[in-house]
Amino acid sequence: MVNRNGGSMINIMIADDHILIREGLKKLCEMEADLNVVCDTDDPYKVTEMIIKNDLDLLLLDLNLPGKSGLEVLKEIKIIKPELKVLILSVHPEERYAMRTLKSGASGYISKDCAPQDLLYAIRQIAQGKKYISAGLAEQLALDLGSERTPKNHELLSDREFQVLRLISEGKSQHEISDILLIGVSTVNTYRSRILEKLNLKSNADIIYYAIENKLVD
Repeated sequence: MVNRNGGSMINIMIADDHILIREGLKKLCEMEADLNVVCDTDDPYKVTEMIIKNDLDLLLLDLNLPGKSGLEVLKEIKIIKPELKVLILSVHPEERYAMRTLKSGASGYISKDCAPQDLLYAIRQIAQGKKYISAGLAEQLALDLGSERTPKNHELLSDREFQVLRLISEGKSQHEISDILLIGVSTVNTYRSRILEKLNLKSNADIIYYAIENKLVD
């Protein structure tokens, strides 16, 4: 598709569970000649269906979707439509999730409190086939590469284990975690056991303390 200035149009889908965020993003894109929001949803279970039905260049994907995390959705997308570029939008600090999302196939990660011009720049960079990370994260990655640092224990957790760790750290019970993630309580217990083993911890209190010490919770 060609925009009114003769350039190519970037077709975008927005997946976010907050209507004000979706509407704000649509208004922002509407003011740009080269951006076109094709569709949007707050339902993580509809994302894959919608990306198959629509001609899209880029998906703006929130990490905190109800019932299914943005990381899970991202992995599904990369199986069904690997060429689709995905920019992660999140309220979480980038040091908490950025590397996980990039390793899972995202083309970029940006905070929801970024300036509008930063978001527009990220969208266009990714649409051109480039990656987008903030200057702060790029600096941290450079420091990590230079120091050949050993990964922290929580970086070795699977995405689901990391998700359960954060929910435990927020004081959620096993039944609450089961309801949030739509998995059985026994499965929650299995993930909890793996977390304790991998982090060399013994209790939920240890998990909470570890998460606070490593700034894994707000």
